[in-house]
Amino acid sequence: MNFIKKTLAKINTRVGFFVLLVFLFWAKTIYAYFIDFHLTTSDFLQQILLFVNPIATTVILFGLAFYLKPAKLFYPAIIFLDFLNTVLLYLNVIYFREFTDFMTVSTMTGYSKVDQGLSGASLALTAPHDIFYWLDIIIIILLIIFRVIKIDKHQLSTKFAFAIFSIGSLLLVTNITLADMDRPQLLTRTFDRNYVVKYLGLDVFTTYNGFQTHKSNELRSNANKSEIYKVKDFTDKHYAAPNKDMYGSLKGKNVIIIHLESFQQFLINKKINGKEVTPFLNSIYNSNHTYAFDNFFHQVGQGKTSDAENMLETSTYGLPQGSLFAQLGSDNTFQGAPAIFDQQGYATAVFHGNVDSFWNRNNTYKNLGYQYFFAASYYDTSGDKASGYGLKDKLLFKDSTKYLQHLQQPFYAKYITVTNHFPYDLDDKDQKDDPLTPPDTDDDAVNNYFLTAHYLDQSIKEFYKYLDKTGLSKNSVVVLYGDHYGLSNSENPSLAPLLGVKSNDWNNFDNAQLQRVPFMINSQSFTHGHVDHTYGGEIDVLPTLMHLMGISSKKYIQFGTDLFSKQHDQVVAFRNKDWVSPKYTRIGGTIYDSKTGKVIKPNAKLKKKIDAMQQQVNTELSLSDTLNSQNLLRFYHPKGFKAVNPADYNYSNELKREEKIENQLGDKSTSVFDTDGHKDTQKTYKTDAPEANEPRSDTNKIQITNPDSNNQ
Repeated sequence: MNFIKKTLAKINTRVGFFVLLVFLFWAKTIYAYFIDFHLTTSDFLQQILLFVNPIATTVILFGLAFYLKPAKLFYPAIIFLDFLNTVLLYLNVIYFREFTDFMTVSTMTGYSKVDQGLSGASLALTAPHDIFYWLDIIIIILLIIFRVIKIDKHQLSTKFAFAIFSIGSLLLVTNITLADMDRPQLLTRTFDRNYVVKYLGLDVFTTYNGFQTHKSNELRSNANKSEIYKVKDFTDKHYAAPNKDMYGSLKGKNVIIIHLESFQQFLINKKINGKEVTPFLNSIYNSNHTYAFDNFFHQVGQGKTSDAENMLETSTYGLPQGSLFAQLGSDNTFQGAPAIFDQQGYATAVFHGNVDSFWNRNNTYKNLGYQYFFAASYYDTSGDKASGYGLKDKLLFKDSTKYLQHLQQPFYAKYITVTNHFPYDLDDKDQKDDPLTPPDTDDDAVNNYFLTAHYLDQSIKEFYKYLDKTGLSKNSVVVLYGDHYGLSNSENPSLAPLLGVKSNDWNNFDNAQLQRVPFMINSQSFTHGHVDHTYGGEIDVLPTLMHLMGISSKKYIQFGTDLFSKQHDQVVAFRNKDWVSPKYTRIGGTIYDSKTGKVIKPNAKLKKKIDAMQQQVNTELSLSDTLNSQNLLRFYHPKGFKAVNPADYNYSNELKREEKIENQLGDKSTSVFDTDGHKDTQKTYKTDAPEANEPRSDTNKIQITNPDSNNQ
């Protein structure tokens, strides 16, 4: 009784009442984190930050009531602030249940998805335990009405109110500092909203998103429609006409994009301890059914994998800072490969064994026009079936057959692999069949990189066998590409001896040369394939692929050019404005001979030429940034292209939707399942993955991890 009396006595003061409301709101926020948002932690600091991040902003927000000195203003104000913050929390809970994502300010203001996320479906998304989000406010009000909690009429000074604000601000700065120490550039890159909430809390996410939205809207509202003509004028002049012998040579075929995670060109044809690292990919690379490019460079910035996807499918560059997918993907207008192929009669799909919100893919893919997105929720990722970045590659290819077989042909399908991802961990049991003995350098990342690349090679070999068995290989083109570097510049000196270079001789030119990644176009229709030495990059993939499929790229705004064209531009721009070309390479202001790697001190004539090349790179990157940051494609309407409406896409119940289309088409269905006599092709897929027959377990290894210098 004494304890209850003492507690009530403290609550009956304004400070005690404030502390009580802060504690109760903190408790239900933590409840939402675990019960509805399913936030997880992977280290001790993450756990601490997850538990403390609601405190700072709640103290700041509720503390505003102290500036209102009369009791008749203080108590209603602090309860109202509690109510408003609870509304924000609960709306996010409802929204998360439908979209596995947090509400942006644009969504709240009805700018994008609010109608489909928070309308009539909201009632169906409620749950019995939702009462806990409101029970504390109801009880508090009742306790005040029945005078169990008494009103404290003692007024506190403005200095006290400022002190509360200062304490909250100090807590917030400390929170942000610790978060940035554990995950550098968390806010500037915003690679996943779950992670921002996990580290900094829902209020900070909403505030920061509001700031970003305001900046973006201000920039876009001030956008001059005439800017699009400057961009179009540049891309028109930069356009490269297709090679007549190659144009339309793959028309009507299925397109399968295989995204080789963190895969660098030097792995191709590489032997370690006398054994090929990627024997199957080598066979594709050297096949007369393949056009392979050995001077193909990644061009990503901070967006890493998402930048590669953006360039590959839109032929525009990523942003100078952060990820375009994460920052602009929810609202930007795209005229990319999924929509272009869709309007050519293709079904379009992505298969990826990570959570759908990573890199904001669940929203960006809708704006790109992807009809289907099979993310982690469509697979069994329990136990050892997944790594930190998603389902292991062998299982991704195998388990995706359940969905691939029901896609209508022709289709455009993209597979995003993850096993060859820093820190390149692989379970021992995944290395028993056809093992590779790794090199013995002083860097574990370098050693293990070859093991996971070997595993990826085996995964693709199994998938190709499936394509052969189902007959898909006869009517498909497979595009394989490396998205970005796997080993960072800091690890390259340890790698150097394996590439025949002394560690002490390694320099920036060598770093630039290692930005090469594989690019292969493989089809049985090709009979004169070879290794092509043309310089190019990820920005060039879309126009190249479109021309091969018999689709003109001329009317679209694309910064890349067809790799097979005689007019192809071989100056490859990096995101930091450095560049490479067949003759010259510019890295950090230094000019190198691209063939010898020797530093060049250009004379006046050569300097003028180098400056012109630099100006072109600067202009190209600047115009791309203007196009995306101001969303200028909303002003441009290519003839015959229908603008994408993201509201048309919903990535739930995808298999049922595929089967429904099959049933509606009947005998006209072109899916592999229907054309092969309703046979389940899952049974034809063979894998040696030891986890393939393991039952579902309660553990899950997938963690949303910050894509730092070595990561996505």
